Amino acid sequence: MREVNEDASAYAGQRATAEAIERGGGGGLSVDALLAKVRTAAAPVPTGSDGGVAGAAVPDVVLDVEGSAAAVPDVEALAATVPDVEALAAAIAAVAGRHLPEGHLSPGVDFFDAGGTSVGAVELVAALEDELGMEIALDDVFADARPTSLAQRRLSTAGAPAALSAPAASKTPTPGTTRAPDTADTATSEGTSTSVTVASPLPPSAAGTRPAPAPGILPVPAPRTAPAVAVTPAPYATARPEDLDQILADLALADRLPWTGDPEPLPPGRILLTGATGFLGSHMLLDLLRHSDAHVYCLVRAADEEAALGRLGEALKRYELPWSSEVRRRVTVLLGDIRRPHLGLSDELWTTLTHELDSVVGVAAAVDFLRGYQSLRQSNVIGSLTLAELAATGRPKPLHHISSIAVFNEVGINAMGEDDPLAHVDRLVAGYDQTKWAAEVALRRARDHGLIVTALRPGGIGGHTRTGAYNPQDLSSGLLSAFGRFRTVPAFNHLNAAPVDWVSRVAVGVVCEPDAWGYDYHLTGVPNTLDDVVRDMALGGMHVRVQDWDEWRTDALARLEAEPVPELGFLTRVLRSPTALRLCEATLKGPAATAERTAALVEALGLRPAARYDAQAQLRTFERLAQDGLARLPHKDDQPYLWFSETTEGGVGPVGAPADTPCSMALTLSLVSMYQLVKERRVDVTGELTCAAVHPEPLVVEHGDVWIRPEEGIPQRHGMRHRLLSYRLALRDAEGGRWWLEGHKYARARRDVWRQTRALTVEIGREGAPAALAGELVVPADTYLRDQVDGIKVDPRLTSQEKRAAKLTWLAWFGLEMGRGLLGPFARAAADLLDLRRTTTPSEHHR
Repeated sequence: MREVNEDASAYAGQRATAEAIERGGGGGLSVDALLAKVRTAAAPVPTGSDGGVAGAAVPDVVLDVEGSAAAVPDVEALAATVPDVEALAAAIAAVAGRHLPEGHLSPGVDFFDAGGTSVGAVELVAALEDELGMEIALDDVFADARPTSLAQRRLSTAGAPAALSAPAASKTPTPGTTRAPDTADTATSEGTSTSVTVASPLPPSAAGTRPAPAPGILPVPAPRTAPAVAVTPAPYATARPEDLDQILADLALADRLPWTGDPEPLPPGRILLTGATGFLGSHMLLDLLRHSDAHVYCLVRAADEEAALGRLGEALKRYELPWSSEVRRRVTVLLGDIRRPHLGLSDELWTTLTHELDSVVGVAAAVDFLRGYQSLRQSNVIGSLTLAELAATGRPKPLHHISSIAVFNEVGINAMGEDDPLAHVDRLVAGYDQTKWAAEVALRRARDHGLIVTALRPGGIGGHTRTGAYNPQDLSSGLLSAFGRFRTVPAFNHLNAAPVDWVSRVAVGVVCEPDAWGYDYHLTGVPNTLDDVVRDMALGGMHVRVQDWDEWRTDALARLEAEPVPELGFLTRVLRSPTALRLCEATLKGPAATAERTAALVEALGLRPAARYDAQAQLRTFERLAQDGLARLPHKDDQPYLWFSETTEGGVGPVGAPADTPCSMALTLSLVSMYQLVKERRVDVTGELTCAAVHPEPLVVEHGDVWIRPEEGIPQRHGMRHRLLSYRLALRDAEGGRWWLEGHKYARARRDVWRQTRALTVEIGREGAPAALAGELVVPADTYLRDQVDGIKVDPRLTSQEKRAAKLTWLAWFGLEMGRGLLGPFARAAADLLDLRRTTTPSEHHR
């Protein structure tokens, strides 16, 4: 998220809301709810006699890009008579400027490039309808948010002339040209989809010119209709022609890169890293420091060096990565912006870097599945070409480019190998896919100039297998969160995803190994199939129902609308966007990515081989997702995964007196998931207690837990009794009185091992009072195997094979824990017998 005009207090509140929504928050407001809120809460706008906006509602003067005074167009006059696209674009720009940190917008500059956010886009749509009477779809704003393009599209769809009288000046910084003076302090980092660029006028792209428009007026739109939950078909089955024209123009920029030679085949000592404040970039920074001796220069957008260090440190801490003095000693922050010419660096610093760097690693990218090519190209395409210019200038340096398997996101593609042809660009409709494709193809052209370019293509980047740190804006994380929350899964072919720690480590291995430079790699791990995901979630107690894609999407949107989840707000916007839906469809229906070259490299470097991102690897991430509200872990109120009965009989009496009052329990022990065994070693308990000393009628177990080998079975007070099981039950009698029961099964170094696994020492008392009764209850020998082995029941929704696996898994795990618990006291006794100390311990006097 951008820190532009940090001292503008009026904008600070809006920024906080925008950042929350872009991270997945937003206080529970969906796009439609936010639109309604904007319209309801908007201050009345003074209108003229014809219904236009009064001139007093718009500031008279602002500073233009060059810093000189420029008059803001009168919105009322423009709305009343709009002769052509240029005048309408000026009116749109005047309205849009009020939703930007700098307060103004040039007609040819993208709204998001100028600092606009998702919240601002929603507010802009509402403002354009209220003030100019224009109905513009939110998807159109995300596709291309330049006022000129919005005006052209509006007039063309309404039947009015929509051609431009002159081509808009391209904001593309041409590699190799003289850098214009900086006009904004902006940046983009990996995992961040918002940044500001106000580029100086440069030569236009080769997209061509358009004929001058004929006079026209702004058509009066029909009233806005409430959006439906169902998503309409995608308006573009193929890429938009204007996007294809711009892609071709951007590819031609690679031909202007300087020629270069081969770099020295040595591990790099000075590395430039972009995107270090993002999810993958921050992990790569730590891996570069851990596994090389290099000094790393991190390009960070900030007001000064202190703020840049603070921003970098906060990013590392957010992902539970160390930010120590040793890390700071080997890191230098550079104040710059991937979207600006020469990365926003001074000419002197740029020249110094061209001669001193050994390697350039480009991780920074704008990741937004709703925005179009025009809105993302500055970060993802032009920024990559600027890094290529840096790598090719001065001392030859390799460029390691973090691409994506999104370059294959064509519906119906058959193979995704490391050397397979990329998708047809005209069949990529999502702006993110198009920009990643254009960047990689442009860098392939740069290889013809002698530049060593390595393309590293991750798929979905999952959470860290040990810390659980995850990227809330990653599509794979959002889908897995929805799977676990709604217990439904869309039918898909493969999920090409790998944990961030593995992706980062392999990428750094490539950067530090000269023999690996210059090739294409897939960092996708072992793809998950639909059966894999369903089985993993069932093992975790999350039994899911498989639906077809359209049914799942409609159901998920209905649930998100009925019970909004702020943290899944970005997924809601994706599922509502026809363009983003094409990306999802291609992702879920595409083939498995293959990675033979990556596997060979991993083996040669001795790294951890790729493994499926399964339930065990996702455990910590699912816990973090649940803490943040994105997922829902199994709860004891859910349907049990496995259960069995346990009956006990015995006697109790007043504490210190004989236990001569009959007492029995009929309990049901159940598991919601294997997760609670792995994490807590706990079993849920229901049932009832029958004891005349407590109440004539049976007591109901309101809440109960059994812990297996609590505290690892360590004995108390240096004793020889090791706890095998601990019972804690909350009871309620027929009159509503509340009681508690606490019991333990102990292991001792004695021969009656069979009885030790069945005997339960108990204490019973009223709620809030000490124990009043004590005694022992024992599981009858003839019921143990019948109830707790042969009588195990498993969730009927599982297949017969899954039922057998669940039963065997429980018995193996429980048997192992009991064996460890029973072995403890015998091992302790053996150690005491072999102890050659002359003084005995207090406990040894009683043996």
